[in-house]
Amino acid sequence: MQQEARLIEGPVARTLVRLSAPMVVAMFAMVGFNIVDTFYVGQLGTPQLAAMGFTLPVVMAVNSISLGIGVGTTAVVSQAIGRRDTEGVRRLALSSILLGLAVSTTMAIAGLVGGRALFTTLGAEGDVLEYVIQYMSVWFLGLPFVVIPQNGNSSLRATGDTKTPAKIMLTVLGINAILDPLFIFGWGPVPGYGLRGAAIATVLSQTCAMVVALLVLHRRGILVRVKMTAAEVLAAWRKVLKVGLPASVTQLIAPVSTGVITAIVATYGVAAVAGFGVATRLESFAVMVINAIGAALVPFVGQNWGAGKKARVSRAVKTALVMTAVWGAFVWLLSLVVGRPAASIFNDEPAVMNVVMAYMAIVFPSYALLGVLVTTLNAFNALHHAVKSMALSVVRMFVLYVPLAYVGSALFGLNGVWWAAFIGNGLTGVIAVLWFRHRFHQMEAQPPPEVWDTDSDHELVTA
Repeated sequence: MQQEARLIEGPVARTLVRLSAPMVVAMFAMVGFNIVDTFYVGQLGTPQLAAMGFTLPVVMAVNSISLGIGVGTTAVVSQAIGRRDTEGVRRLALSSILLGLAVSTTMAIAGLVGGRALFTTLGAEGDVLEYVIQYMSVWFLGLPFVVIPQNGNSSLRATGDTKTPAKIMLTVLGINAILDPLFIFGWGPVPGYGLRGAAIATVLSQTCAMVVALLVLHRRGILVRVKMTAAEVLAAWRKVLKVGLPASVTQLIAPVSTGVITAIVATYGVAAVAGFGVATRLESFAVMVINAIGAALVPFVGQNWGAGKKARVSRAVKTALVMTAVWGAFVWLLSLVVGRPAASIFNDEPAVMNVVMAYMAIVFPSYALLGVLVTTLNAFNALHHAVKSMALSVVRMFVLYVPLAYVGSALFGLNGVWWAAFIGNGLTGVIAVLWFRHRFHQMEAQPPPEVWDTDSDHELVTA
């Protein structure tokens, strides 16, 4: 296991870039997965596409919970790797898989039992509701196969290997692109299942991801059978959830607040909503590198903090702050040159373009400080202070952005909403970096974390 602590030596900036680049690829693969599904489902007709729209809030909520558990897994496993705690790594990796299985199974049962009532509440009715049930009945049944691969990939990232998860996700994207038309429209002996076929393709492709991720973890000696009592499993779950639960809430904040902002924007008409949609799509691409650098910081900080290399942790955070701030500034300057042509790819109607360009002009200059905020959130997660990350996200969205959007809309119209986003990003970024600096100085004086108990009762069992 000592060879897995690969992040505690070497140039800091170069290592962060090496970790971040595959994560950008993985994020593109996630976006591509949704694009492929939307493309093929759109060929079935408008009701089926509308049904996919109704599934989005539930899918996003489940993904937020899964991603939060993944962040917790990366944080705790990377620290165990850094302190050369082989037993702890194996126990935490196995326990995180069991946690993902337990959580996904619980959500699947709840979805299968209460799905119809839930989607009726969301507004689905008639044929659209039946299409939703067709898709989600399969999706809920296969939910463990969707969640567990994310946990496995999180343990792989904890070792400093971000390439393998990226390769797995690219492979899944390719498999899904092949299976989607096969099961949606049918071919040869395979009948067409319509919208249900899209769910079948998703579950099968994610099952492939799960098998590969678990095999890689097993071959590297990380995921093996160990003797653990129920109390020890629960103790490991508490470690993961200490970070994972607040991280899940943080992940959920963005879609909820976006829904509120969309409702405000909708009062200005269809063109405003369309422009906001285009702007947020461009934003998702613009901040992808920022998110990748922040995600790369979690295993780096975890391993080095576990190894007691606090000065190296400080250097890494400062380096990531500079990298994300520079990228944010670069994206803003780039938008001044290619913003209009990029936006016109999605929609070139003048009313829509005016909204997009106003958003870029006001919000994009705040991306440097947004990069600072994202870096700080991930650093807090890596140091097992995820509640602070959650608090900063709440402040950004529900203390600043949403209230100021209402005020700004009343006083300055639609541009007032965009200025609210600028203030939310900028002010929270400043607060975050000052808070982290203060807290980090306090943490430097604390003793190192305990190594997992490795009494003879906890002897490894060969797989």
